Amino acid sequence: QVRVVESGGGLVQAGGSLRLSCTASGRTFSSLPMGWFRQAPGKERLFVAYIGVNGVTTDYADSVKGRFTISRDGAKNTVDLQMNSLTPEDTAVYYCAASRNSQIWYPSHSAQYEYWGQGTQVTVSS
Repeated sequence: QVRVVESGGGLVQAGGSLRLSCTASGRTFSSLPMGWFRQAPGKERLFVAYIGVNGVTTDYADSVKGRFTISRDGAKNTVDLQMNSLTPEDTAVYYCAASRNSQIWYPSHSAQYEYWGQGTQVTVSS
């Protein structure tokens, strides 16, 4: 079993930045592909970003490309999501997820991830 915990959410003004962090424990962190998803009120959970076990392979939703950066630190067992140039449309609960398979083919699909955190709220005011 893998335990996933997010942190770093909060309230920020439009144009500002936030950095989310996610820790994963219970399995060798280096073997876990990791993703970030978000869910706005009344909407479905959507893919945000992905990082592979090599720390180099990444993928982003079109809506966040050029603004968000995902990274992982094997020494700290963390995956971070740096979010810049935030807009009110980025307001959502952000979830970190881990896959039990070292390689996944469709990282934007939530079904590829077995382990999920409880989520952290990000609110961007206009």
